[in-house]
Formats: sequence, structure tokens, C-alpha cells
Amino acid sequence: MAKGLLDIESLARTEIEAILKRSKELQPRPNESYKRLDVLRGRTVVNLFFEASTRTRTSFEIAAKRLGADTLSITAAGSSVSKGESLVDTLNTLAAMRPDAIVMRHGASGAPHFLSRYLPIPIVNAGDGTHEHPTQALLDALTILDRRPSLEGLRVAIIGDIAHSRVARSNMYLLSKFGARVVLCGPASLLPREMALLAPGIELTSDMEKAIRGADVIMMLRVQLERQHDAAFPASEYFQFFGLRPEHMDLAGPNVIVMHPGPINRGREISSEVADSQRSAILNQVGNGIVVRMAVLERVLTQ
Repeated sequence: MAKGLLDIESLARTEIEAILKRSKELQPRPNESYKRLDVLRGRTVVNLFFEASTRTRTSFEIAAKRLGADTLSITAAGSSVSKGESLVDTLNTLAAMRPDAIVMRHGASGAPHFLSRYLPIPIVNAGDGTHEHPTQALLDALTILDRRPSLEGLRVAIIGDIAHSRVARSNMYLLSKFGARVVLCGPASLLPREMALLAPGIELTSDMEKAIRGADVIMMLRVQLERQHDAAFPASEYFQFFGLRPEHMDLAGPNVIVMHPGPINRGREISSEVADSQRSAILNQVGNGIVVRMAVLERVLTQ
């Protein structure tokens, strides 16, 4: 972790366990606020987001401040990138100002990895193209562990736009390291066959009922229209075949957990009845994003 956090794929299970353990310790009790530790007092964290974000960017800001760090948030529209400056020049300029860490989201897969080879500053990947979103997988795992004693043996159905989902990839890598069984489901045009080769024990299907049957966890994904050059599936039909509705709940396990990384498109990927039900852990995911990102920043900057 000395060079930051770039992905889940390269992390050892013990490293993931350490982050999750620390995240658990940082969780506030009911009706309490998040802990303020000030362990990063005097440090500066730059949030550099080249893609739109609400949950990830805000939770990284809150996490850094809860640790006592100073934060600076920069978006592509508000940076010199909008004037034609290259990504490398932008990062070199920021590096010359000597921040202690850079949290980065970029539309190009592998961008954080490329820059980490040239910059001495730790980079935390907040999502790179269709590649990975490591802190999302960590907060998803923590959310599951809030309701289950272990990830081992769980059946997890990940449903939606698999082809363009960095969330699906990071979760797949993490869950497979802990012995969970992952089922990827979506329209055939959004379900690359090679995904089954990325981690052990991955099942692929375009039959939503088959994917959900007996599932302990259902993770719904947003259809990422901004990454699709051509319509991969008719919008009017998507909810009919791949939208999560109340009638699907009877097919899943008795205590199924419903999750979604957000933003939610109600009536397209998930019905309001399911999103707002007691089985939904969607808002728990948002809250856990803060403690997971606190644990990551603390680990990156103090070890």
C-alpha cells in the first residue's frame, strides 16, 4: 500500500482483511457521528476527479477531514485539462505542490497505474474507466459483513451492465478471494464471456431469475449509457428483463441483501419498492464509504 491503492486484483487477502477490520473499528455507533482522529493533521489530500461523482468524491473529502487532513477538490471542468493540458502535465503540476496523496478518478482504464509509475506521491484509485473501483468493493464487502458473519460461501448475483462496470470487476476480484460464488448477469451484449476468466468460480447468465435464485446478495448496477457508443439494449425493455422488482425477492435467499453502488435509476434497474425496502442496504453502503475511505487514507499515509 506504500504507493497508494490502485486495485483489488493485486491486493492480498490479508491486506483486504486489515482494511475491513480497521473500517469496522471506525464505524460510528447508532446516533453517533463519525470519529475524528486527527492522525493526518498537517497532511494534504487532493481529490482529482475527471468524471462526475457525488458519493465517492464527497465521502473521500469527509474521510480525509475526519482524519484531520486538509483537502483540495479539483474537477476536470475546473482544471487546466479543460484548456488542453495533458493528464501527465496536470499531475506533475500537482506533484510540484507536494500534496501527500492524490485521490483520482479518470475515464481511462489504467490511468492511475500509469501515473503511479512516475509520481512519488501515493495515488488512490477512485475509479478508472471500466477497470476497477477498489474502495467501492471494500465498502460493499463491509456492508455485507455488517449483516453476515463471513463472505465465505455466499451466492452473490451482480446484475446489469457488466461490460462497462468497474464496480463489478472489483467486487468479483474481492469476493472470489474470500470464497464467495459470484454470478454475473445482464443482456448478452453487456456480458462479455471473458469475464468468467478473470477470477475463479464465476458464473455467467442472461437469465435474471436463474441469477437471483438462492442469492444471499443481489448487487444491481447502473446502465452506463455514457460509455456505450451504441445502444446495447432497448431502454423500454431493460426494466422488464433486468430490473429488480418485488416479485424477484421470493426467488432469492430468505435474508437477501439488496445493494446498488448508485446513482440509482429507479424504474430502470430497480423498483422503488425494492430500493426502499428493509432488505435494501443501499444507504448503508453510502455510510460505509466514509469509514472505508478513512481506513484506506490512514493506511496509505501512515505506513
